[in-house]
Amino acid sequence: MDVKDAKNDYVNNEFHLSQLASVGQIAAGIAHEVKNPLTAVKGFLQLLKENHVDEYVDIAQAELNNAISTLENLLHVSKPDLEDEPFQSVSMSAELELMSHLFQDQMYRVQIIKNFTDTDAKVFGKRNQLKKALFNLFKNAFEAIPDKGTIKVEHYVQDQYIVISIEDTGVGIPQEKVKMLGTPFFTTKIQGTGMGLTQVFSVIYQHAGNIHVQSEENVGTKFVIMLPKEAELAGTGVNELALSYTEGQQLKEFFWENKNDFEKALLAHAVNVEGKIEEIQNVGNIDLLANAHRLVLYIVEGREHEMISFARAEGIAWAKYSLTIAFKLEWVQAIRRVLWDFLYNFDRLCGRTEDSFERFYVQEKKINQLVDQFLTYFFISYTEYKDLVLQKQRELVEDLSVPIIPLTGTTCIVPLIGNIDAYRANTIEDKVITHVGTLRIENLIFDLSSVAEIENEAILHFMRILDGLNMMGCKPVLTGLRPEVVKQVIRLNLPFDKKADAKGSLQQALAEFLGR
Repeated sequence: MDVKDAKNDYVNNEFHLSQLASVGQIAAGIAHEVKNPLTAVKGFLQLLKENHVDEYVDIAQAELNNAISTLENLLHVSKPDLEDEPFQSVSMSAELELMSHLFQDQMYRVQIIKNFTDTDAKVFGKRNQLKKALFNLFKNAFEAIPDKGTIKVEHYVQDQYIVISIEDTGVGIPQEKVKMLGTPFFTTKIQGTGMGLTQVFSVIYQHAGNIHVQSEENVGTKFVIMLPKEAELAGTGVNELALSYTEGQQLKEFFWENKNDFEKALLAHAVNVEGKIEEIQNVGNIDLLANAHRLVLYIVEGREHEMISFARAEGIAWAKYSLTIAFKLEWVQAIRRVLWDFLYNFDRLCGRTEDSFERFYVQEKKINQLVDQFLTYFFISYTEYKDLVLQKQRELVEDLSVPIIPLTGTTCIVPLIGNIDAYRANTIEDKVITHVGTLRIENLIFDLSSVAEIENEAILHFMRILDGLNMMGCKPVLTGLRPEVVKQVIRLNLPFDKKADAKGSLQQALAEFLGR
């Protein structure tokens, strides 16, 4: 698709945008009238739930949550400037890179192929709205792929446009339905409202851009977005906020007085995390907003030791419940940016002097150092917990890989399954020698009927294990030796007739020892 095609599509875009505006005007009125009673009903159901245990209450709450979420999305589409978000310089390549890491739980089945050029090019727009649009496109791409597949993401400059292409190998969309994409409440999903794509189309058009869709059933879908390239850096990046200030107020008091504005600004910066707040609360009992206020308090007051302890506890919680680390990183960086904005506005409202400039830079440096320190200890704690979990899992796997089952007081069975390599041979040696020495086992039956392959080095090691068992007065018995393993022993010229008894099957060995 070239610029000429994009310009030819503007007529359709303007018509589409006018449709959205008409729908938006109606939707705004409906949403305001319906949202309040729904919210009230939800509150009464929550009170009812405290005194009654009833599955229908949970169902009603879930349905109300869906309804309120739909209305909020409709409000956002109908009034995209509802959030007073300033225009700023946005690197779309950086945002695309971030989005690709927000779906780590899907990487086992979907491969992302990236081809980014002209990464220094930027657009001038509302960063959070653009991020939400990209998030919806990525989310749709992953959901369109039922099993395994790929998502190809491209970024390049063509004339005065930044072109972004997101192509999936999913189920595709019928041609007659492609033109309907972006219309409120139209969706090809079994469960969905279509509001995600409506938001995408709305945001791209409001940024003087164009969006083109190519799709084929059972082949995949490709979204191509074209946004005007920013000619030069516009704006200072500093946000002057309408915050309350009392003469002589300290920074801590300033933050506390403007607590609600802090939350609003934080949610505007962390647009991808906003939709995950309730989920994170339910999964890990983690209150992101309350924890953000707690972190800010530690930073502003310089309570380094308490902040480090808090960071460690947070790291354990996120690791314990396997929460997506990219969301945490975005959340903390959003806290940092809002802290900067509040610090700037605090200094502005205090009245700048020569001394205040120095105080401002000292405070900013302190904030950066403490936020960096929080992230450092968070990741250390997160990694240590994950490493501990992996170590325990590895020990469990090792125990399961060499199960020792008691048959009688003096006889045990070791049923081995799968392949045996040098590492597993070491595990076998450690477990059986320790077990025989502790319990004084006289007979140890190795059942090898389910062993598919043994490495040559592992066979040599296994022969040494048999020697060790004989030295301890324990008689090893081998059962179920496969022809392939026997051929390996013959080729290696390893006599073991005096090292262990051999039986054709485990049943024969059991009959002998139980009979005995």
